[in-house]
Amino acid sequence: MIIEAPYKATDTVTIRTTAGEEIVGRFVEEDATTIKITKPLALQATQQGIGLGPWVFTVDPASTIKLNKSAIVFVHKTAKDMASQYVQATTGLAVA
Repeated sequence: MIIEAPYKATDTVTIRTTAGEEIVGRFVEEDATTIKITKPLALQATQQGIGLGPWVFTVDPASTIKLNKSAIVFVHKTAKDMASQYVQATTGLAVA
């Protein structure tokens, strides 16, 4: 059986909310009731496939957002391909 290490600070994580949104962001910290991420982006369907776009439109895109765990279905490390796309979208650097 493979036991996966939990995510840690600066990991790219995917969060599924109870509203059905899928958010990708950089994990900051969590406590018993909240989780903090920075630079949150939402998964969006595009003509080229799945892409990333703004999750919130009226907040600075580099903000740290605190989410209530009561509104979260799960949190998990983001798959490598999507994590690379996230890094490119948030920093402009292409991951090899």
